[in-house]
Amino acid sequence: MAQQILSGIAAQAADARVLATKQRVEYRSLPSKSILNRCSNPEMPFQWTVNPYRGCEIGCHYCYAVYTHQYLGIDDPSRFASLVFSKENAKNLLRRELAKGVSGAIAVGTGTDPYQPAERRFETTRGVLEAFAEFSGNVIGITTKSDLVLRDLDLLGRIALRNELHVTVTITTMDNALARALEPRAVRPDKRIEAVRELRWRGIEAGVFSAPVLPLLTDSTELLESVAQAAKRTDASYWHAHPLFLKSEARRRMVSFLEDQFPHLTARYRAHYRQGAYVSPGYRDWLSAKICRIRQKHGLSGRIRAREHKPVVSELAPQPLQGSLFEDMAA
Repeated sequence: MAQQILSGIAAQAADARVLATKQRVEYRSLPSKSILNRCSNPEMPFQWTVNPYRGCEIGCHYCYAVYTHQYLGIDDPSRFASLVFSKENAKNLLRRELAKGVSGAIAVGTGTDPYQPAERRFETTRGVLEAFAEFSGNVIGITTKSDLVLRDLDLLGRIALRNELHVTVTITTMDNALARALEPRAVRPDKRIEAVRELRWRGIEAGVFSAPVLPLLTDSTELLESVAQAAKRTDASYWHAHPLFLKSEARRRMVSFLEDQFPHLTARYRAHYRQGAYVSPGYRDWLSAKICRIRQKHGLSGRIRAREHKPVVSELAPQPLQGSLFEDMAA
């Protein structure tokens, strides 16, 4: 068999320096030319993304991003959770890119969790925050499943004073056993909700994202209300939710997981997703109405609060006006 010839980022990944290894995961350093990436999807409520890592060891069985290791020349989707790349020079890359002027909202953690366990070792995300702290007037959202975000309260506070900042903590369910089955190496839901409480107590806009909502697993009124009630108790700035999105490899992985753990649901999942990556319209409408009822019952907002925008000012150079805040992401 002819050996595959790699080029571009795939060649860089193959030659990447090994940083550390542990029982389940190997960490490598990935050279990068840019860390601020434009989002071309008009349906997304942000215009730019920042992902300090490629790969994510949390290992969520429903993860939509597992296919992205293919761009690195890695065809085995299981490697997404066992081979994690930390982007080299992330802080300086972002500083340089922000200095050029950025118009539009920036989302941190769209493809991988910025506070996955690797962050305890490498602090790549902290470097990204240090860069953000040098600028003002930006619109920044951070999404995570980890309470490790509290480590960076000092930087988050500095960023929030000069920028539009919110932190979204993803909680699919407050049921610890179910969460462990779905998200094997994620922080427990009770620790995540306490992180929201601490962020709000510190004056940082922070909310809860129940995403994805998994049909027949986390979509009952009881389970959704338990998350909404917890969000309300912690003074969450907002609570919103989206149904599960299953594309290509993610669908195969999810079906395999269901066959192993919840075999009685497999046929119904195939029916729900028979037309592709999106759940059937009937289910989507049903879930949207339920989320709205629960939100109204508990007095929760689905919208991230906006402040009046200010000119972008860098410690390095003056910047243009910033774009609009994240839109309402409620299903």
